[in-house]
Amino acid sequence: MTRVWGSMWAPFIASLLLAAWLLEVATCSSDGNWTVKHEAGRCALKGQCGKKSFFGGQLPCPDNSVAEDPDEATRKKLVAICGDKWDTGAICCDGDQIDSLSTNLKRAESIISSCPACKENFFNLFCTFTCSPDQSLFVNVTNTQKANTGKLIVTELDTLWSDEYGKGFYNSCKDVKFGATGGKAMDFIGGGAKNYTKFLKFLGDTKPFGSPFQINFPRPSAGNYTNMSAADPVVRACNDTDEAYRCACVDCPSSCPELPKIAEQGACHVGALPCLSFAVIIVYSAFLLLLVAAVSGHVAYQKHSKRKSERLQLLQDAALSDDDDEGDNVRHAGLLEVPQGQYWINSYCDAAFKKLGFVCARFPLITISASILVVAVLSIGWVNFAVETDPVRLWVSPSSEAATEKEFFDSNFGPFYRAEQAFLVNDTHAAGPGPVLSYDTLAWWFDLENRVRRFRSMKEGVSLENVCFNPTGEACVVQSITGYFGGSFANIDPKTWPEDLRHCTEQPGSQECLPDFQQPLSKDIILGGWEKTDDILDAEALITTWVVNNHPQGSVKEAVAMDWEEMLKNLLKDAQREAKERGLRLSFSTEISLEQELNKSTNTDAKIVVVSYIIMFLYASLALGSTTLTVRSILHNPANAMVQSKFTLGVIGILIVLMSVSASVGLFSACGVKVTLIIAEVIPFLVLAVGVDNIFLIVHEFERVNLSHPDESVETRISKALGRMGPSILLSASTETAAFALGAAVGMPAVKNFAAYAAGAVLVNALLQVTMFISVLGLNQRRVESRRADCFPCIKVGRADTGRRGAQYGYEEEGGLQRFIRKVYAPALLSRKVKIAIVVVFLGIFTAGLALLPAVALGLDQRQAFPRDSYLISYFNDLDDYFNTGPPVYFVVKDLDVSERLHQQKLCARYSSCHSFSLTNVLEQESKRSDVSYITGSTASWIDDYFTWLNPTNEECCIEHGKTCFAGRDPPWNVTLYGMPEDGEFLHYLTKWLSSPTNEACPFGGAAPYSDSLVVHPDSTANPVPASHFRTSHTPLRSQFDFIAAYASARRIASDISESQNITVFPYSKFYIFFDQYASIVPLAGTLLGSAVFIIFFLTSLLLGSLATGLVVTVTVIMIVIAVLGTMALAHVSLNAISLVNLVICVGIGVEFCAHIARAFQFPSTTVLAKAPHNLVGRMSRGRDARAWASLVNVGGSVFSGITVTKFLGVAVLAWTRSKIFDVYYFRVWLALVVWAATHALVFLPVALSLVGGEGYIDPESEGSLEDDLNARRYRALLPDEDDVDSDDY
Repeated sequence: MTRVWGSMWAPFIASLLLAAWLLEVATCSSDGNWTVKHEAGRCALKGQCGKKSFFGGQLPCPDNSVAEDPDEATRKKLVAICGDKWDTGAICCDGDQIDSLSTNLKRAESIISSCPACKENFFNLFCTFTCSPDQSLFVNVTNTQKANTGKLIVTELDTLWSDEYGKGFYNSCKDVKFGATGGKAMDFIGGGAKNYTKFLKFLGDTKPFGSPFQINFPRPSAGNYTNMSAADPVVRACNDTDEAYRCACVDCPSSCPELPKIAEQGACHVGALPCLSFAVIIVYSAFLLLLVAAVSGHVAYQKHSKRKSERLQLLQDAALSDDDDEGDNVRHAGLLEVPQGQYWINSYCDAAFKKLGFVCARFPLITISASILVVAVLSIGWVNFAVETDPVRLWVSPSSEAATEKEFFDSNFGPFYRAEQAFLVNDTHAAGPGPVLSYDTLAWWFDLENRVRRFRSMKEGVSLENVCFNPTGEACVVQSITGYFGGSFANIDPKTWPEDLRHCTEQPGSQECLPDFQQPLSKDIILGGWEKTDDILDAEALITTWVVNNHPQGSVKEAVAMDWEEMLKNLLKDAQREAKERGLRLSFSTEISLEQELNKSTNTDAKIVVVSYIIMFLYASLALGSTTLTVRSILHNPANAMVQSKFTLGVIGILIVLMSVSASVGLFSACGVKVTLIIAEVIPFLVLAVGVDNIFLIVHEFERVNLSHPDESVETRISKALGRMGPSILLSASTETAAFALGAAVGMPAVKNFAAYAAGAVLVNALLQVTMFISVLGLNQRRVESRRADCFPCIKVGRADTGRRGAQYGYEEEGGLQRFIRKVYAPALLSRKVKIAIVVVFLGIFTAGLALLPAVALGLDQRQAFPRDSYLISYFNDLDDYFNTGPPVYFVVKDLDVSERLHQQKLCARYSSCHSFSLTNVLEQESKRSDVSYITGSTASWIDDYFTWLNPTNEECCIEHGKTCFAGRDPPWNVTLYGMPEDGEFLHYLTKWLSSPTNEACPFGGAAPYSDSLVVHPDSTANPVPASHFRTSHTPLRSQFDFIAAYASARRIASDISESQNITVFPYSKFYIFFDQYASIVPLAGTLLGSAVFIIFFLTSLLLGSLATGLVVTVTVIMIVIAVLGTMALAHVSLNAISLVNLVICVGIGVEFCAHIARAFQFPSTTVLAKAPHNLVGRMSRGRDARAWASLVNVGGSVFSGITVTKFLGVAVLAWTRSKIFDVYYFRVWLALVVWAATHALVFLPVALSLVGGEGYIDPESEGSLEDDLNARRYRALLPDEDDVDSDDY
């Protein structure tokens, strides 16, 4: 909604359209002949001879007499109005005509005086037409009739003006701006003419509020005009070399200084490809060529060696070759590559976790009680639980520029208006959109607007007039087609309304077209879709905007406005059904709609999220039981199912996840950190992903210990299991916690709060798992060994096995997944050819991800945040399709003493002493390159209009003590600003101007257009005007890219002005606060992810004891994140705060996938490693292949079943969400995360470790006596099958 209101100049526009001074032009000749002679020194018209009717104006009568010298008084009046060139010679006008001419030209001067060239040409045209002694040479009367006085009057004439003068006249005036509306003077004096012929035609056409008789402006070359010649006076250009006629930049683009060119950002392309994409593709292609060359060379060498070996073989005996014997030796020599050393940090962690596990298993009730007590204490903070739903406080840092600037604007100029908007569209037919305008439709629309005006809200009983924006004090601002007809359907003629509408859209400033609030209505803000045919009657949409006053958040007045908006929303919902019955469609939005629909979306998606979590809970609880229950064991003894089930253990594990979330929420709520919807929806997903995996690892390892050490006590077995898995959990939990904690340093609250809650939840979850869950696991094992039923421990199942399962039937059987990994997957993955293929493929995926990075867009389309059936979706679609006006933007100047002349010159534009690159001049120039500046239209410059108001030619504007201000002042008012008010005098007149009304008598009053544009403290001794703003508009913004680019451009413009003029300027528009994040989100994302990656490298290298392995893990996590980013580009997922949180999650989940496999590689189980296929332990890989195989066999199943399947099931449910935002930013991103993290961790990581992984260490839990080793051999499933054969690849 525009804050700047137009001046009420329309009532006298007609007097500017040539007719006013053509009505009194000549007296009839006594002989009744007119324009008989066309010669120099002879007139064509003179005097005033009567009217056509009682209400008409005075018309001229023909007079072909000789021009005469006027008397001294008449000459003096003529020179005063038309200039010194008229101080001698005969003329064809009298004193009455000159008086009328002077009155009307002064009125015209109030519109065009800012451009001296336009004013000179305008005055010169009418002075020459009225008084030229050679009038008959370029004027020919063609028709007359008798007036009510009985005299002949002219009703039509031709007047010839040269094409050069016509063009020059039009060009000097076409860009002149008028007043606070920012409209062009040509729209009002020329009907918006696009060339000089239409301009002159508009001036001459007979019309009720224009010329009372027809004046034709034929082209001199278009006809035969005997003895006539076109008038061709000197024409002044707006950029005239004579400074006296040169116009300001705002009124004459050709006189503007050239702004520096804008350096294009991010425009590096090679053909159609961004430079980054081109570079990575080239690098990857070079890598492939080198690989092909290396493989080809190796194959050729192998063939050559084979042929050479065959030739040598012919010379030897047929006995077994030495090479065969040597191959056996090398094959078995690989067994010597088993890790021999220990890593002290791992040994210390192992001992610590082993002791912790023993204590927790020995004292389970104390441990569980203490854990619950700590969580309960932390959860007390829930009393301070609060959800942050305000988008401003959610996405923008309180210390950011946008936030501080919004606060400054709101506190000084008031909160931005509340806008309620509706679109009536005709697009319900199969044939497509069609014209919406008809007499019946207008009747219904008038009735609907009247209902909006009359209806009162339910609670407060307020109507539109109680809450609307009312700058004139007489009418609410309602931008609608009804404004063209005075808001009353009675003013619409069923036959002439199309022409009346055309007239108003072409001349919105005409008196009969002005709405009640006296602001001209542009067709672009009330009609849409007419651009396709350029016919306003083909408009496909009616647009109405109700402007409502806004108030501070939480105030009583804001609540009243919201109450009225609730009534409006219900009314318009009923109107939607009425529109449907008429074959039309109505879409709308109120100020309260956005937040209501966002909350509605959240409530709807909460059900989907809960279902997703329930499925993950059930799967995790059931899957844990599969570690000891197999089909064969159940068939052998069905009673085992009741005892060996781990459903209760799984449920408690899930409860521990929820407890950690509760503790984190309570802790940070107590610290005043508000919860966001992102936290509520994402944290459980994240912690469940981490927690379930750790539970599976602990349980699986514990079952292995049960098999290898069945005779040890429960406490000892649990201590061994935690001693092995504890350091792995420490690795993943520490890296994830540190990575998430980094985000707490970010200013954006959505990311900052998420990081804090996530880090706290992951840390608490890890602590509970190595304490409380260990105690529960010990209790569960005691229950199993005492043959008590799961879920019902009081029931003892006598037929069940004892739980001492070392040699019992069926317990040596491993699961199907474990067998598949050991026998099929791991050996195949680690064969030489497969490893090469995997490296090539995954580097290709990495390359594709990097190449797609430039295609990741920024932004968050608000339509994605609503439920699929939200009424706001159609509204925003219509807004994009039909609303052709961009949002207003204010350039705010603060801490500048505008009472000083030097500072005034830094702001103004219409005066000769204004700086070339003043604020208003720069904005005007930027509007000329709107494709890069996103600025369009004129700037409402209060300081220019203030000084214009002081111009004594505007006799009805500034009046003091009954006299016109500055009349007779020395020095007089002038365009150089010399002698204009400063200091106290400036403030005196400024205060007077801001209370001056805008009306017909004075269109430059400041009350309506500028009363809220300045902050004035008359009594201040420091700076009486500490802040003011200059309004312009953005171009129509259709996409997120447009909004982001417009914000960046406004920032650039304000920065350039501030720097060049040494003043403080910042831009403000209502949408800036939501797009401020995009000014820094790319470097922020880089900093967050880069820092997280560095921490991962540091901690993994430290805890694993190997820089090489730490680097492999880090690179794998980077590849996962890049793959997700590439998928975001393909899936049309934009980068914003939500997706940035998801990228941080990608780092955490990526570490969770990789950390356990990496640690199992660095500290392989000796028992498992000893059973590795012989072809994997050769010297060439220094045992890395065998360790990679052992890591997959040891924890690969847990990673797959514990996190991959769990997350996949949970994410799959989100496919049924009704919210687009969940579909795009959660389902798509999380699905990509699960797929890429699983494939990289289970496919690429083992291969990379086998190629460049670090040296391994002895796992303390794998050391033991001969008895321990013999016990380990009771895990029969790890023994190689008889049908195992070595790979031919080795």
